[in-house]
Amino acid sequence: MNAITRKTTGLAVLAAVGALVLAGCSGTPSAPVTPGGSAALTSSDTLTVVTHDSFSLTDAAKAQFANETGYKVTYIAPGDAGTVVNQLILTKDSPLGDVVYGIDNTFAGRAIDAGVLSPYASPALPAGASAYAVDGSAMLTPIDYGDVCVNADDGWFAAHGLALPVTLDDLAKPEYKGLLVVPNPATSSPGLAFLIATVGAKGDPGYLDYWKALKANGVEVVDGWTQAYDVEFSGSSGKGPKPLVVSYSSDPSSEIGADGKPTTSILPQTCFRQVEYAGVIQGASNAVGARKFIDFMLSNLVQSQIPAQMYMSPVDPNAAVPADWTKFTSAVTSPIQVPASEISAKRDTWIQDWTNTVVG
Repeated sequence: MNAITRKTTGLAVLAAVGALVLAGCSGTPSAPVTPGGSAALTSSDTLTVVTHDSFSLTDAAKAQFANETGYKVTYIAPGDAGTVVNQLILTKDSPLGDVVYGIDNTFAGRAIDAGVLSPYASPALPAGASAYAVDGSAMLTPIDYGDVCVNADDGWFAAHGLALPVTLDDLAKPEYKGLLVVPNPATSSPGLAFLIATVGAKGDPGYLDYWKALKANGVEVVDGWTQAYDVEFSGSSGKGPKPLVVSYSSDPSSEIGADGKPTTSILPQTCFRQVEYAGVIQGASNAVGARKFIDFMLSNLVQSQIPAQMYMSPVDPNAAVPADWTKFTSAVTSPIQVPASEISAKRDTWIQDWTNTVVG
């Protein structure tokens, strides 16, 4: 979709690491003055940035950071948010890089508990963005957020004379039997986010009863977001058979009809808020540069690019964003939220119990 690969890489699959190197000026930048900072921060003229596989900034923005800092910057993307955290843990004794972007609130607790991050309180954090913080440790800095929601093919429902579902409970009603496709939470970040949404809405173990009802109502489970949205969803270019799919609240802005309006919509009462973070990797060879990169991700230059480049919302409410984003992206005012600490403690159990219940 729009050349952006969503977070669908299998969480257990470690994809080959690709690299993009941007050459800058030579020299070693000095450490910035940072609240709570250390006087013994390490620095060098190179910086390795670890990201999820949906990371995307313009070449001009990347070049500006390299030129302003004098760093030779390498970007590596092992996979989705879960794979990134797995890789950071596996390489803890020999860090994969200096700074990480793309850990989300479904995996933040695991990264913090594993000790793969160093604290940093960025002076560039916009007013109000602290509301997205994981906890009080300053291990992760919020960069952007998005809502994982059920998306609907409006044309399909109009053609079939069927009202759009509204709530999670509606999805289990007979009139919507066999219409919903979801990514597997064991192999897909959006799938995991939707599973957590059902936990937040129905409680534990009530979410399992809800999934039993969805299963009885013909929910289809596929491995990842790409198959769910691009292949199975009738509202995408794939023109599949399912008019309901778990995806992102930003996706209708990419499905514009001949009349200039979105042909799909979201169900706001089904949404889970996903927050993405950046952090300094423990043992980084360039901790100074890691902090500078986090500050850069909070700059207006980057924050204003995030909607168009990564289909997420910037944490800076004053960032200038594309007009189409504001026009076509539906605001989710009351997303389902579950504390990161609870997700960290129970995520694996939820996935296993879901697998036993739905997949068997």
